[in-house]
Amino acid sequence: MTLFQIPIIYTVLFALALSALLNRIFLVLTKEFQKKSTKKEKRLNDTNVSPFGGIATSIAFFVSTIFLGKADEDFLTIGICAVIISIIGLIDDVFNLNWKSKFLAQILIIIYPLVKLNIFINLEAYLNIDLHDYLNLGFSLAWILVIINSINFIDNMDGLAVIVSGSICLQIAILANYSNIYKVTDISLLLLATLLGFLIYNFPPAKIYLGDSGTLFVGYVLGFISIIYDWNPGEGGLLVSPFSPILFIFAVPILDFLTVTTHRISKNKSPTVGGTDHISHRLLNLGYSERKVLLEFLLLSFLSYCLLIATISVSGFLSYSFGVIYVVFFVFNYLRYKKLDPLS
Repeated sequence: MTLFQIPIIYTVLFALALSALLNRIFLVLTKEFQKKSTKKEKRLNDTNVSPFGGIATSIAFFVSTIFLGKADEDFLTIGICAVIISIIGLIDDVFNLNWKSKFLAQILIIIYPLVKLNIFINLEAYLNIDLHDYLNLGFSLAWILVIINSINFIDNMDGLAVIVSGSICLQIAILANYSNIYKVTDISLLLLATLLGFLIYNFPPAKIYLGDSGTLFVGYVLGFISIIYDWNPGEGGLLVSPFSPILFIFAVPILDFLTVTTHRISKNKSPTVGGTDHISHRLLNLGYSERKVLLEFLLLSFLSYCLLIATISVSGFLSYSFGVIYVVFFVFNYLRYKKLDPLS
């Protein structure tokens, strides 16, 4: 239990202001940043824009959690680990770590809170087997790894990662508040506030980037939020299972992750090397402006969330019908974006 507690509205405003201030400070201090690139990567923008927005945003988030006096100790552990993974991302931003080293670091930092806090996605309960939580821990580790790297993947255009992650934060906050899980609502709003403070300087044309320090941090926090959410489904709905509906809120970044990964594998390219084959790049290739791309991602996120809410808000046949529509909607968009040509 922390020593300080102020109403959530003031904590959110504080987080927003602190994030904006820290990002401004880091922007000024690192305006002459020159990245030491050792990778042969094809990217949309190779300018030396400071990638220190992630570390500023993560610090603002962690400091703000101090004022959530009634927040569980879980958040303190996760918050500290989130800052650590942000620092690792910052080292990668500056020195370009080997992807294997970065991946191993992600695994270690994810496993620690899972084991220490004994939190996981209960896949064993869904399969009606008992493997002493080893399968649960393995599945939870894999899930958070996917979330972290899908958020990292989607940070490929000014403002895009913030727009997508921010919409996820808002959606989780609404769903958690509706379910009376206020600790998840509070932490989601804090993350949203710190992202908005960063967006002031990241909206096109961006003056500062999240970098790996930011995307790893955001993906890490969101991944653990999705596991901490305590889903207690009613009878008769499609999701009468241990699987939380929050897992389905990540449709947009996972959609981009799948589109890029399957494309690169089909072309015998490594998914770990950057390129201009993301959904955003494909839309730009169609003639979309950057702001129109951001609008499309917002619309995609909103529609998938509406289908999810419809699925869990009704029961019986209607619940299954909306669930099928949700799956069809996801597959349709995956096939639609995969057919688009990457940006040259």
